[in-house]
Amino acid sequence: MTIDELEAYGTERMDADEIDQLLSNQGTGVLALPTDGAPIMRPLSFHFDGNSALHFVYVVGEESRKAELSDRANAARFLAYRMETPFNWRSVLLAGTISRVPESEAETVREAMETTRPDLLRRAMATENTGLYRFDVEERTGVKHLGLPPKLEDDGDGAAE
Repeated sequence: MTIDELEAYGTERMDADEIDQLLSNQGTGVLALPTDGAPIMRPLSFHFDGNSALHFVYVVGEESRKAELSDRANAARFLAYRMETPFNWRSVLLAGTISRVPESEAETVREAMETTRPDLLRRAMATENTGLYRFDVEERTGVKHLGLPPKLEDDGDGAAE
């Protein structure tokens, strides 16, 4: 079903401010990276810069598939969502590019991340082989459903339609 078709069931598109709010407050999501076959998907904590980029810290090393795929990816996707109940949820899908943060910018990014996720950053950076990556957002779409679907809503007389 398309988003337009889902509107009949109470799903709505999120505006830019709502998308920013979810990205600013959520902090976790799923990164999808291309492979030769099906994409690889990994849950990650992230930092949103408030504008157009996410930042990730993850272990890099000889056996890091995530780092290997991130380093060679031309495109990636990221899904952030919050689900309170089956009828109250928000979902943001981002498309963009991912790259290592240059060492010349790394300290500035780390400082920004510390203001929002200090414990996570300290633990991750305590590991010797970590990499700092930036996901530059090129496309963003958000949808939400808040409340019961129209056919289940109370019509005022205590009964659903």
